[in-house]
Amino acid sequence: MPHCIIEHSENFNKNIDELISSVFTGAAASELFNENDIKTRTLSYTNYQVGKTKSPFIHIAAKILSGRTDEQKSKLSSSILLQMKKLDLGDYILTIEVIDIHRESHAGN
Repeated sequence: MPHCIIEHSENFNKNIDELISSVFTGAAASELFNENDIKTRTLSYTNYQVGKTKSPFIHIAAKILSGRTDEQKSKLSSSILLQMKKLDLGDYILTIEVIDIHRESHAGN
């Protein structure tokens, strides 16, 4: 079920499909989800600031239905991070967060 939303600076100079695939592979490697349920997409930002500069960044928000343990959430972020490190991102600031979706109010298929 996770929605893996990859936000990145507009100056991302790698293959976007590789980026998406890397996050997907990391989420799947966590063994917390059925691969067919993993949704991954990107958002590119033109307007941003990191500290006092316009440093390149990638931020991944993995939105999952509530009820997972802290250990499971940590496993998810670690699995994604491991795959991201294989991309040789250089100076990019990389962050990952796992966000609970309120299970009782979530709707969709």
